[in-house]
Amino acid sequence: MFNYIPHTEKDISDMLAELNLSSLEELYSGLRSFQAQDIPIPEGKSQQLVDKEFNNLSKENKLYNSIFLGAGAYNHYIPAAVKSLASRQEFLTAYTPYQPEISQGILQVIFEFQSMIARLTGMDVANASVYDGSTALADAILMLSERKKNKVLLSRGIDPKTIEVLKTYLSPQNIEIDFIDLNLSGQTCLKSLNKKLDENVFAVAISQPNFYGIIERADQIGEKVKQSGSGFAIKANPISLALLKDGRECFADAVAGEGQPLGMSLSFGGPYLGFLASTKKYMRKLVGRIVGKTEDINGKESYVLTLQAREQHIRREKASSSICSNQAHCALTATLYMAVMGEKGMKEVASQCVSKAHYLAKEITKIDGYELKYKGEFFNEFVIKSKTKVDDIIKACKQNGILAGYKLSEDEILWCVTEMNDKKEMDFLVQILKEVGR
Repeated sequence: MFNYIPHTEKDISDMLAELNLSSLEELYSGLRSFQAQDIPIPEGKSQQLVDKEFNNLSKENKLYNSIFLGAGAYNHYIPAAVKSLASRQEFLTAYTPYQPEISQGILQVIFEFQSMIARLTGMDVANASVYDGSTALADAILMLSERKKNKVLLSRGIDPKTIEVLKTYLSPQNIEIDFIDLNLSGQTCLKSLNKKLDENVFAVAISQPNFYGIIERADQIGEKVKQSGSGFAIKANPISLALLKDGRECFADAVAGEGQPLGMSLSFGGPYLGFLASTKKYMRKLVGRIVGKTEDINGKESYVLTLQAREQHIRREKASSSICSNQAHCALTATLYMAVMGEKGMKEVASQCVSKAHYLAKEITKIDGYELKYKGEFFNEFVIKSKTKVDDIIKACKQNGILAGYKLSEDEILWCVTEMNDKKEMDFLVQILKEVGR
């Protein structure tokens, strides 16, 4: 072990000079008002009183009877077995599985997660997960980057929040970002793609389905991108992959996405996980951890971290990412969900999402003053243009115990439907929209 090497006096003075400060005391002066002795901490309470206080606090939470909000996080049914198994103490004690001889359980879980994600996406290899869907797509694009090309084309159908993350990740790498417009159907415009594909483009990225719920012609886009010699990345909703063409069928080099629909509660935004899979060509550029299966000296099946010469080790200067961890427990939850649901269950969930979303869209558009913005085929989300102000719609829904869709503008709202929404809930929503429209 190396001894701890503190900052030298010169290091400290240089940093203080950069901040226009004269001393460390001045640096921390703003914290003096927050010293522990100045904080009015009350006396301790009994467990009974603490329970009562927390119960009273919980009553301030707004609980909705129905949820029609998506836009990146989705309300799916989670089988009881998933949460029960994920909470077992064997899965809650491991930290970093660097020592395989004492980490076989968590290593096998990660291997199973990788295998399931690879099968779901149609890719050759997947990593052990990253932080969320947006950073997963950013890592996918960086993985496809080339030295002699510096431009990436992003579909306007990608979640605007994800685009902001991509700008944060890509701009320090001096990567130029350009956008592909959407057509009147809400799909990524092939004509716009053709105009912008040039010799400087190293990758093209889309969402499937896109942020507005529209199902992209991913196979046609992928074929054109491949012909140009660029890489192709897809940010996919994992539930949709149970029905739609997978990455291999769409000529993708990488498939990334948000794993929250795979057994994770909405939980006010996290923790979630990002999944990332690629073809064998990019296996050695795949960021983060990868678990492989091998045999020990006795010929017994075992699991180890493999292809590690990247972020944390001997090739750090060549790494395209700084991630040194993974969402292990979230990946465990996703693995359990996929195992419990199986191929048939995943397809049933996806099918219900599609059929119920189309039912609701049809009923809403029967009301005077409401119409679909895009005519393209959609998965479980769709955009409605309304003559009634969206704020009034959201307010009326809230008053009736409904969490409404995502506000896009004053007259546009993105509705989401999953298997959790039944006909009675949807009909009630339609009735509310009729009344607000009057």
